[in-house]
Amino acid sequence: MTCKQLIPVVLISLILFSSCGGARKAKMGTVAPEDAAVAAVVDQHYNREVDFNTLQGRLSLDYQTEERSQSVTVNFRMKKNDTIWMSGQLLGIPLAKVLITPNSVQFYEKITKTYFDGDFSLLSDLLGTPLDYEKVQNLLLGQTIYDLREERYKLTESSRGYQLQPEQENFLKRMFLLDAGNFKALAQQLGQEQGNRSVTVTYPEYQKIGRQLFPLQIKIIATEGTQNTRIDMTFRNIEFNVPVSFPFSIPSGYEEISIE
Repeated sequence: MTCKQLIPVVLISLILFSSCGGARKAKMGTVAPEDAAVAAVVDQHYNREVDFNTLQGRLSLDYQTEERSQSVTVNFRMKKNDTIWMSGQLLGIPLAKVLITPNSVQFYEKITKTYFDGDFSLLSDLLGTPLDYEKVQNLLLGQTIYDLREERYKLTESSRGYQLQPEQENFLKRMFLLDAGNFKALAQQLGQEQGNRSVTVTYPEYQKIGRQLFPLQIKIIATEGTQNTRIDMTFRNIEFNVPVSFPFSIPSGYEEISIE
């Protein structure tokens, strides 16, 4: 069985969308858009970013490919810019735990009694593309996966909202659609012609928590060649700025997943 087959569904939902990420390194500063309209939309997007220190809640996760489908209930906790923790259950039976920080990625799965203890560089080597904590966090919070302030974008307005695409395209095609009212992400598309790889992330609905908007649903469709993977997440009972802990200990006797 390959390493990809062993990765639990709760982690797959977080890393598949980045499998089309480009090799561009993050810039130290920002590039001010030349177009005032673009600058205004980008500023509003970041002004509306959800503000919290910690959160906790639950999510239902449905995972579907042509070969299999699975539904998982997940306890979800986060410390912003620091830690993402998930504990998955299937029919009330503990399935897996995931702990992600900017420097490490860890999980273990009870059914196969396997674990992974590494960092984003190992997963990047596995998938052939750079991954990082910020991309995962942005996707979960309804922010654009890539920082819109780091390069110039062209703006198209439509009845659906504000569509942003890079002025200079490279091998990675990108499109971000923002809501015209609240400036949160409605859709994000990443694609590579090589290998026919693409990922579409949509946000059908947001929920109001206090005065802030947090995704209620996130839908991900990942395509590679003729293979399609669909991941649907629905968030419930989200609470901000509550005491949280991130219990995580790899059980003894589990077999480490090796990446060749």
